Amino acid sequence: MASASSSSLSISYSSTFGDAKATRQTTAASPQCVTLPTLPPPPFQSQSRPWKTTAYCRKIARNVMAMATGEAPAEVATAELPEIVKTIQDTWDKVEDKYAVSSLAVAGVVALWGSTGMISAIDRLPLIPGLLEVVGIGYTGWFAYKNLVFKPDREALVQKIKDTYREIIGSS
Repeated sequence: MASASSSSLSISYSSTFGDAKATRQTTAASPQCVTLPTLPPPPFQSQSRPWKTTAYCRKIARNVMAMATGEAPAEVATAELPEIVKTIQDTWDKVEDKYAVSSLAVAGVVALWGSTGMISAIDRLPLIPGLLEVVGIGYTGWFAYKNLVFKPDREALVQKIKDTYREIIGSS
């Protein structure tokens, strides 16, 4: 653990600040100098932070030098979008009803957030999580026995998955 050193801040109190009449008299009689307290030292930073800042500053300086000489920076010249981003952009351009797709995406995020809250509430109940775990283990065992143990059952499951995929995608 890193420990940060802290300095104490001391403020002196003079009786002339508390007494209004004395303040008026001393101000008129002689000039006073008021100083501000010193600031505490900056918070302790982790050891990994300075090298990140240095690397970032070097990158900026390299880009500025390249721009000053008229060359394009290496990162900008070779930067291309990943293939998945291009695919997403092409798919988004093909969508006709963007409002409906956006609404469904927002509804999906809200449903995911709500289900997460519901699951965490159920998880806090005393007996329910253990019971649901036993039910899940039992169903997994039943599914594996019914569909994965014997070869004809595996082939039927694979065919059913392929049929469902074709039905959803719409290709034949």
